Amino acid sequence: MPSSDRVIYEVKDRVAVIAMNRAPVNAIDHPMIDAIHGALRQAEADRQVRAVIITSALDGMFCGGMDLKMVAAGDAQDLRQFVTKFYIGTMNIQYEMTKPTIVAVNGPARGAGMTLAITSDMIFAADDIDLGYPEIDVGVIPAIHYVHLPRQISRHKAFELPFGGQPIPAAEAVTLGIINEAVPRAELLDRAMTTGRMFAEKSPTIMALGRQSFLRANDMDYRRNVENHIETLCNIFSTPDGREGLAAFLEKRKPVWSE
Repeated sequence: MPSSDRVIYEVKDRVAVIAMNRAPVNAIDHPMIDAIHGALRQAEADRQVRAVIITSALDGMFCGGMDLKMVAAGDAQDLRQFVTKFYIGTMNIQYEMTKPTIVAVNGPARGAGMTLAITSDMIFAADDIDLGYPEIDVGVIPAIHYVHLPRQISRHKAFELPFGGQPIPAAEAVTLGIINEAVPRAELLDRAMTTGRMFAEKSPTIMALGRQSFLRANDMDYRRNVENHIETLCNIFSTPDGREGLAAFLEKRKPVWSE
């Protein structure tokens, strides 16, 4: 897959780098999902590629989340199609890949940006950025993170982050076990590339079999639980508060909840 208007794709030292490139905040829409999925499939099909890095081509921004203008313009069925493609589709592609995937978070990550990151095998982040789950403030929920966070951190902290909606510094995310490492911004891509090259030196056969075994062992009911939360997300979108939250965000005003 060649580079598109949504991602830049290149291979260096047997490591494929997929850089999101939709200014101003890499908002995730259908073309962005399709481009990311296509790039991952291209990397998987290329026998010369041994590892994959996902990052952003934008200066100072990894991903601001879903394209809420697109979401607000559709109905519950449109939302279901969108989040199923993004959540389940991305997880399925990652599940089937035989090569390790690394995310280099080189700017703030919100909502869907965090979703994209946690589907990978390893996450490195610039030490001057923050990460967050602000969906509650626009009347939706970070569905996949209701499943993911309690497996990564304590139940009580896993409740605080998505229901509080406040971002946390990269250093705290390391302490909690959400990401692997926070490094100076100027060193971030080099750190990810060093790890990618390390993986590239391993036996591709053992890496493929080992990664698939690792994912099978840790998948269990993960994707089924995500599907359950997608159902809740679509139901929320149909409520007055769900529509009001999106409208308030787009109109840059404080939402007026129904109660």
